[in-house]
Amino acid sequence: MDDKARISEIKEAPPAAPAQLKLLTLEEIRRDPEVEAFIAKADAYTAAIGYTEHGFRHANLVASIAMNILKRLGYEERQTQLAAIAGYLHDIGNVVGRINHEHTGALLAGRILERLGMDPAERAIVMGAIGNHEEDTGDPVSPVGAAVILADKSDVHRTRVRNPDPTTFDIHDRVNYAVEHSFLRVDEIARAITLELAINTEISKVMEYFEIFLSRMVMCRRAAQFLGCDFKLQINGVKLL
Repeated sequence: MDDKARISEIKEAPPAAPAQLKLLTLEEIRRDPEVEAFIAKADAYTAAIGYTEHGFRHANLVASIAMNILKRLGYEERQTQLAAIAGYLHDIGNVVGRINHEHTGALLAGRILERLGMDPAERAIVMGAIGNHEEDTGDPVSPVGAAVILADKSDVHRTRVRNPDPTTFDIHDRVNYAVEHSFLRVDEIARAITLELAINTEISKVMEYFEIFLSRMVMCRRAAQFLGCDFKLQINGVKLL
């Protein structure tokens, strides 16, 4: 075949078919080997620098709570599924480093979701939610993002503490270990979202909770307001916010 014939054949060749877009589900994300490896290593790396648990337990819980928030508030099914996906992937950036992990995580998640065939508009929602879930740099930018913020910040519990020696607890270990029960209650009628905590005050005083988590509660208030709700905090049966 001469050069002219080759050029003609190239010109007549049909364009490559675009990647098939999919309505990805949380279960498909969970089964992806890259996601599984990144979450496992992210948890190992946060453990190495002394942070509380940031692995599959936290990822699954945040995914479940974020989905439930939007479901209870009447959002359509696809929005609730995107909240679950964003919640599951929100801390994946810890595989690179703790500082700016929310921004790194948004970029990593975007690449993974593109590979898996997610629609660009949906990817943008998930990336925005992940990139805005930290109180120092983020804001609720969508219902999905607001749900992820509330779900993430409500996960304070003794099961997250990795330090086996209570005598060496720092304030974060002590406050988390003192929380014996936590529940995020969504009242769709009253348009109220309440974080209910049971704290063992012999381990940590309530004031210590506010000392390290006040900025988180302020962010939760902004997230609840974005969803048209009031945010309330209840500790040991007493409403404090």
